[in-house]
Amino acid sequence: MTQLPPAPFNVPSVLHGTRFLVNGRLESWTGPSSEVRSPIISELEHGSERTLLGSVPDLPAEEGLRALEAACNAYDHGRGMWPSSSASDRIEAMEKFITLIEPKRDQVAELLMWEIGKKRSDAEKEFDRTIVYLKDTIEEYKNLHREGSHINSVSGVLAQIRRGPLGVVLCLGPFNYPLNETFCVLLPAILMGNTCVFKPAKYGVLLMVPLLEAFAESFPPGVVNIVFGRGRTLASPIMQSGRVDVLALIGNSKSSNALISQHPKPNRVRQVLGLEAKNPAVVFPDADLKLAVQECVKGAWSFNGQRCTALKVIYVHKDIRESFLEEFAKATDELVMGSPLVDADITPLPEMGKVEAMQAYIEEAVNKGASIVNGRGGTVEGNMIFPAILYPVDRDTAIFKEEQFGPVCPVL
Repeated sequence: MTQLPPAPFNVPSVLHGTRFLVNGRLESWTGPSSEVRSPIISELEHGSERTLLGSVPDLPAEEGLRALEAACNAYDHGRGMWPSSSASDRIEAMEKFITLIEPKRDQVAELLMWEIGKKRSDAEKEFDRTIVYLKDTIEEYKNLHREGSHINSVSGVLAQIRRGPLGVVLCLGPFNYPLNETFCVLLPAILMGNTCVFKPAKYGVLLMVPLLEAFAESFPPGVVNIVFGRGRTLASPIMQSGRVDVLALIGNSKSSNALISQHPKPNRVRQVLGLEAKNPAVVFPDADLKLAVQECVKGAWSFNGQRCTALKVIYVHKDIRESFLEEFAKATDELVMGSPLVDADITPLPEMGKVEAMQAYIEEAVNKGASIVNGRGGTVEGNMIFPAILYPVDRDTAIFKEEQFGPVCPVL
């Protein structure tokens, strides 16, 4: 089992989030809440269980619609204060936001480690990359604003091109990079003059609690509204209202299609989507074998393969396949599986049932002729499963056709 590590890695103080942000006000919630538990197992007197980290409000549909109303009023068909504000005012607000969240680095990194099993170095890197991205976004926005003040030749036509906001945005972030990928969608939308309703993902949600005040203090009322709860309870009624202009979602096509279909005018909804992928690596016979193995180990197994950019299938030329598999298996088996608090390579999976899902991929592939190439492949300890390399893989298996989003990789 993934046991609680010894001191100084003590369990963080339980963080009960009781507030949400609507129309510029941090409102207290005394109704139902959802527990937030870590994939790291605590050994207790009565047995073992996922470590309790805190809780967040489990808001009803009415609160989500109230947040939407605030966003719509703040936008006011493009006539609101925020979409009408100057570039310098928006930049000033964004810079204030960055200044307010930078001191939260250690707390956010700790919550990333405990809640989604991200090792410390990667958690800190996610925070740092996010800050850099936000600052770069401000610089790019300045460039866009400068370009909009000039007349340019575009396709043989003299034109002045100015970019403006699109409207009210519903933003739904992912669990694997709940800070970086969410902010890479949410903050540029705000900077361009849009107003937003944001619902964090089910996992990786707790880190938003210490950031709520920064949002409230930095942006005018209604510009950013943050609600906590179930997607079906909150997002569905918001889309059904027909008042959302943009759906910004990082997740899977099943979720995005379901939400878009609920809009009364689905063809009118702008979509900013980051969806599933079956990213391949192709290893040619003249490849530097050592380098290829190094890159495939990082590409397939970093953060347990729970990345949109992770390698999901590897194609290797038959002339070097045997030697590649041997070296790839050896390098994979050298990875350390354990607690994210001690920077292990393979860490607990935050999603309930994810280990069983990975085992199902392996079992089906093996039943159809595949072998687990590496000796430690598929070994389970608590909420962890060691990376499994499968070869040869039948093309009629789920692991070949689906995005596994976990530490199992087919080789062909």
